[in-house]
Amino acid sequence: MALANYRLQQALGGLFALTSFYSVSAVAQEANATGEVRRIDAASGKITIKHGEISELQLPAMTLVYRIDPALLKGIAPGDEVAFTARREDGHYVVTQISK
Repeated sequence: MALANYRLQQALGGLFALTSFYSVSAVAQEANATGEVRRIDAASGKITIKHGEISELQLPAMTLVYRIDPALLKGIAPGDEVAFTARREDGHYVVTQISK
């Protein structure tokens, strides 16, 4: 089932996460990770990051679209390797800190 969900997420460009299978109280709400920036949509406040497993958020290795404050994107470009902090907020994943 997890593999099927992973493939579905990849097909949808990482727009969905596995949040429907986990209660919010059972999963950490914030975690640090590293990854590669694949796409930036500053106008929409979104960043796509390819990252390894983030066990604290129970996310497998994937490419995922995160919400982000556009002010945090200064100096960040597609192809950059970044360290970031992600948080689950209202069923969405949000990058709260990011650096090269």
